Amino acid sequence: MELWSKLRNLDAYPKVNEDFYSRTLSGGLITILSSLAILLLFFSEIRLYLYSATESKLTVDTSRGERLHINFDVTFPALPCSLVAVDTMDVSGEQHYDIRHDITKKRIDHLGNVIESRKDRVGAPKIERPLQKHGGRLDHNEVYCGSCYGAEETDDQCCNSCEEVRDAYRKKGWAINNVELIDQISHKINKLSFGEEFPGVVNPLDGVEWIQDNSNGLTGMYQYFVKVVPTIYTDIRGRKIHSNQFSVTEHFREAIGYPRPPPGVYFFYEFSPIKVDFTEENASLLHFLTNICAIVGGIFTVAGIIDSFVYHGHRAIKKKMELGKLG
Repeated sequence: MELWSKLRNLDAYPKVNEDFYSRTLSGGLITILSSLAILLLFFSEIRLYLYSATESKLTVDTSRGERLHINFDVTFPALPCSLVAVDTMDVSGEQHYDIRHDITKKRIDHLGNVIESRKDRVGAPKIERPLQKHGGRLDHNEVYCGSCYGAEETDDQCCNSCEEVRDAYRKKGWAINNVELIDQISHKINKLSFGEEFPGVVNPLDGVEWIQDNSNGLTGMYQYFVKVVPTIYTDIRGRKIHSNQFSVTEHFREAIGYPRPPPGVYFFYEFSPIKVDFTEENASLLHFLTNICAIVGGIFTVAGIIDSFVYHGHRAIKKKMELGKLG
């Protein structure tokens, strides 16, 4: 009995007889508001517990000799497929011309619809020869014949430059209003990425389009200077995705002076010495329970303070009003 008595004295929550309770309207409103706040924060904690958060960390990249997989999809709206080629050169000066492995060329019409698609591989023949303006195929020794956009004097007349188009229009006595419709080396980058896709990756060149102004008849080099950042993404199941992010700056170099730079689209990329590690993590159960207890206890404590302030304030105002009436 003495033990039970000592345990009873340790009770930190002494019970109060219900006869001494005084329930108020303000207390009821505060209880409802505090309960709603607890529910809102409770579901917010559940969402954070069920869905993983991504932590990032920067480390020095010590990897060497890894192969880089480049994904690209570029549209040249006015360039024959047979004239499109992929050439590479590394920092040591080693060059590779007309790369065809795992590259697909698609011939499109003026509306961008695919007419023909063919996948090149090592040793495969080149894709279809360029088409003339009338839609026929060229013979073996025949060169590409560009359109004069309606100003041709004969069926065999070709306009392979902006200046030749202007001369044909002058002979007809026509004015050129839409010079942007003349054949260009313009392009649109539909997709450019380095490595496998991972959640949250942003490729800054996706959808970038560059239309050259042909009013001066100049062509040039479209240059993209890319900084590649090695990235490892580890999902919640521990699966690692080795990929890359990149930043880019753009520059257009006109083909003026001698020797003239060859026109084309150039990507200059280099690797950053810093590697980014993204890791998906879930909050622990202990952390979740601790936050729930903190939410419930904190809100009820704050609500009790507010209720006490409102209750005693109301009583003080009521007492002053009664004293005023008596006076």
